[in-house]
Amino acid sequence: MAARAQYEELARQISAFGAVKRGMARGLPADCPPASAAVLTLLRQHGELRTSQLAELMAIDMSVMSRHVAHVVDLGWVERHPDPLDGRSRLLCLSERGRRLMDELSEYVVVTLEEHMGDWGDADVAQLTALLRRLRESFGDCRARTHPHQSPRQPHETTTAPTK
Repeated sequence: MAARAQYEELARQISAFGAVKRGMARGLPADCPPASAAVLTLLRQHGELRTSQLAELMAIDMSVMSRHVAHVVDLGWVERHPDPLDGRSRLLCLSERGRRLMDELSEYVVVTLEEHMGDWGDADVAQLTALLRRLRESFGDCRARTHPHQSPRQPHETTTAPTK
């Protein structure tokens, strides 16, 4: 097991990685916020999904997911059609326009990584990819977990005085 100081530094680096994610998000089209890109990415990875499945995959509330879905449907990136197994439900899938957008976004991400990591060798990129995959897999399915010292939905204690 690594020393505690190593985990502390890792926590700082993960926090700082937010700047990388924000930098990548700046290249998204103005009408495609990161949440919309996440919806499109999941539909590309998994194929047809119900809104409830997307909400579960993104670990967000159905009301929030419904707004994200409405946005991508309104822009013509996603199509809805009846679920043949349950006529009351609708399945979502990428439209042709959504597939083209995803191709463009994928190309943008790859080019951006190439630009910023051009001095990295293949072995370095492969090692980072493997370590990130391992980190993600170490967390497993985070959607169902709670902190070991916290019950589900229990807020952290605060030290501020209550307002009157």
